Amino acid sequence: MKTSFLFAFLFIAHFAFSQEKIIRGKVTGSGNNVEGINVVNLVNEKSAVTNAAGEFRILAKEDDLLVLSALNFEYKRKIIDADDLKSDVVIIEMIPKANQLDEVEITKYNNINAVSLGILSKPAKVYTPAERKLRTATTGLLDPLINLMSGRTKRLKQNISVEKKQILLEKVNDLFDDEFYTQTLKINPDYIMAFKYFCIEDFKFASAVRGKNKTLATFWINELAVEYNKLQSDEKQ
Repeated sequence: MKTSFLFAFLFIAHFAFSQEKIIRGKVTGSGNNVEGINVVNLVNEKSAVTNAAGEFRILAKEDDLLVLSALNFEYKRKIIDADDLKSDVVIIEMIPKANQLDEVEITKYNNINAVSLGILSKPAKVYTPAERKLRTATTGLLDPLINLMSGRTKRLKQNISVEKKQILLEKVNDLFDDEFYTQTLKINPDYIMAFKYFCIEDFKFASAVRGKNKTLATFWINELAVEYNKLQSDEKQ
């Protein structure tokens, strides 16, 4: 009897986790213009654009990862949770990008930290939003079994991978403009985004970008452009 109840409960949990619905969202931006912000669900690849009031609608389910981007706002990630699915409107606050200031020298006190002050015995691990979500799902008592059976843990791990790629892609966007791709690398304008995804899969290029080494990143992206253009040429033959 207990076994039947457990499997029935797991089935209901799995069914609930897999349900998609139209999410009504509203972006706020500290009084800034919130029209035209791109919203992408990285799990089902659905997308939307905010209207003049910052409102949008998008298909999503629990644990889906939304990314919001605009030229005048900082990159934003939002993981859909159970409360979001129940809410009439999901409010997402975005931070306006600060104006570029002249370079100033900042003194860093690298020897003063939580460990040196005796607060922690060793440096604390820093988790991304998707990693925190996964850690919560796998450290409970009954939750790990339910999550594993429902496939939720697998989706959360996939979200971490996707999130890291999106963070890397944002760094690439900051390094090179579209003219560099078309004029210098001779990439077809229609394939610029595809080429960026092609590049971030390369370990050497990704390492250079993460290390903020633009010189090395430029070297590797030129090498990758030659390879990518050749692949495009071969496909057309």
